[in-house]
Amino acid sequence: MQTNQTVKEIKLAPIRNGTVIDHIACGQALNVMKILGVSENNIDSCISIGIHVPSTKESKWKDLIKIEDRELDSATVDKIALIAPDATISIIRDYYVAEKYTVHLDDHVSGLARCSNPNCITNKGEPVAPEFTVVSRHPIQLRCCYCDRILTNVSDNLL
Repeated sequence: MQTNQTVKEIKLAPIRNGTVIDHIACGQALNVMKILGVSENNIDSCISIGIHVPSTKESKWKDLIKIEDRELDSATVDKIALIAPDATISIIRDYYVAEKYTVHLDDHVSGLARCSNPNCITNKGEPVAPEFTVVSRHPIQLRCCYCDRILTNVSDNLL
């Protein structure tokens, strides 16, 4: 049976003030939400999450997050770079993009993630901050500077 109904396209509503995190690798939006520290107990404003959204870039699919009334600090942006190295951050003020930049992942990462090796000195109660060298950006792989363990599942080891 055929009908003449039209399909409405639903888009994410614009935000007045806040942050848009765009071009998140497909499937990583919920990990970025963990970094933002958002839970059902601390939501004070509107948050829109798009998962598996069509993209005009070569990857064809992406995730994105719009969070009202919040601008991200540099430590949070550094953690996002570990999960979504191609993400862009847009600061929205009065419905317009006031600032836009791409996250940057340095070649050396310190104090953002823990080593997955339980015998690493950084996990033994010593006053040593975890340090990593970036081995690969796609997919993200970090090498511990102390025990040489390769960290591949970064989202489970963020501090």
